[in-house]
Amino acid sequence: MSEDVVTYTIENHIAWVKYNRPEKRNCMSPTVNRRMMEVLDELEYRDDVGVFVLTGEGTSWSAGMDLKEYFRENEEKGLWATRKAQREAYGWWRRLRWYHKPTIAMINGWCFGGAYGPLFACDLAFAAEEATFGLSEINWGILPGGGATKVAVELVNFRNAMYHALMGENIDGQKAAEWGLVNEAVPLVKLKERVTEVANVLLTKNPVALKATKDAIRRVSEMTYDNAEDYLIRAQEAANSHDNNGRKEGIKQFIDDKTYKPGLGAYKLKD
Repeated sequence: MSEDVVTYTIENHIAWVKYNRPEKRNCMSPTVNRRMMEVLDELEYRDDVGVFVLTGEGTSWSAGMDLKEYFRENEEKGLWATRKAQREAYGWWRRLRWYHKPTIAMINGWCFGGAYGPLFACDLAFAAEEATFGLSEINWGILPGGGATKVAVELVNFRNAMYHALMGENIDGQKAAEWGLVNEAVPLVKLKERVTEVANVLLTKNPVALKATKDAIRRVSEMTYDNAEDYLIRAQEAANSHDNNGRKEGIKQFIDDKTYKPGLGAYKLKD
């Protein structure tokens, strides 16, 4: 069943979403891509979900696009099928980039090629030191498409991005963290613990402010300073008007109640 290729559980307001094709190293087929869009729909506005974590069943996060089902079978059908498959894949990655909840990629194993799309789409990323990252496209005669080249240039400096794409060599989680593909790398046995720790911190933050901040980080990276300044003023005003007095409550708890310090943690959200 298509539902089986992506699974999820919800624990303490954290949605643990898994690619579930371990026998295929969790590579993304058209069925996976369609199901992932459904899962995003199902979880985005649930009150019992505050953080979305994407990981993989077994020893892989995702080995990228399914070469047989995504490439060969669609190419045999014609250009219309290829374009449809691309829309389905890029569509859920785009949706994940602008998701309503904060998102975390938990890279537990192989992360290759097309998997760089959802890797970049997640707001934060944590990897096992034992994980393996690679842009192997050059080894089978194509360029890193599907946004993978853009992801490399966005997250990695120019020389490392060029080396990564041209050489087709793999790197481990520690090197991925050094290069900036992920925030941190920890031993695999501690990976879920670390991601849970980060997710629990996010759950203490104002959700409207989280969404506004997520969007701001992505938007201003493509703006001039003046345009970013103007955008951020408008975004702050919009967040304040939608925030159910969140900023006022935070200031009250700091100045009047003296119950917290902004530099040392978040104010207490009202139930």
